Amino acid sequence: MNRIEQSFKELKNQERKAFIPYIMAGDGGLNNLTERLITLEKFGATLIEVGVPFSDPVADGPIIQQAGIRALQNGTTLRGIIAELAKAREVVSVPIVLMTYLNPIYSYGISKFAQDIANAGVDGCIIPDLPVEEEDLIVGELEDEGIELIRLVTLTSPIDRIKEISNRGKGFLYTVTVKGITGARKEFAQEVVEFLKKVKEVSPIPVVAGFGISSEKQINELTPHCDGVIVGSKIVDLLHKGDINGLESFMSVLKPEKNIR
Repeated sequence: MNRIEQSFKELKNQERKAFIPYIMAGDGGLNNLTERLITLEKFGATLIEVGVPFSDPVADGPIIQQAGIRALQNGTTLRGIIAELAKAREVVSVPIVLMTYLNPIYSYGISKFAQDIANAGVDGCIIPDLPVEEEDLIVGELEDEGIELIRLVTLTSPIDRIKEISNRGKGFLYTVTVKGITGARKEFAQEVVEFLKKVKEVSPIPVVAGFGISSEKQINELTPHCDGVIVGSKIVDLLHKGDINGLESFMSVLKPEKNIR
């Protein structure tokens, strides 16, 4: 059982929900990555999703795209991120999941990538442009190194496909709550709640909602129907603005004293 599975097991025992913040590595300088990870863990992150900047981020909305551009302009590379995560693992105990597209992995070398992120203490990997039909390109190498491939399902995924995808993983199922790219949404349609209920019925692993979640109200609306949330654009924006007090306040929504579900 890797750190991801262990974290969700502990949450279930405590009847709590996961709060997973996303950050863009290298936004504001790669040398602040460890500090940001420490801060997010201190504020109650269940695990942390670390984005790799890429020139063609097809799943990302404007805020995360801009963060990626800033990171690339700062000279951030995948190799540099992995090296910094290895340092961070010495002081950060929560699971770390790397979010990247397939091209940087392919350019890095698939086997080398799997070995290096495992040595750096990474627990999982999200690759949004890797369909399940093509995952044999990398899943074997990741599994050999104890890295969990976090798979995604969407509002347009048929139920049979959701069953197939959810039965392949052990960590959690990334359940995309919008028909489009990342970025804050003012509200979610009722179909999102019904979708989460449907996924929960068939998934043998924890179901985590992500994309578009940016307010305490939305978190409270969605978490009764899933096992946690991923918040990206809101976290990236708060960090970019240096609003650490706002970050702590926002991340407190699922702390034990507030989490009564």
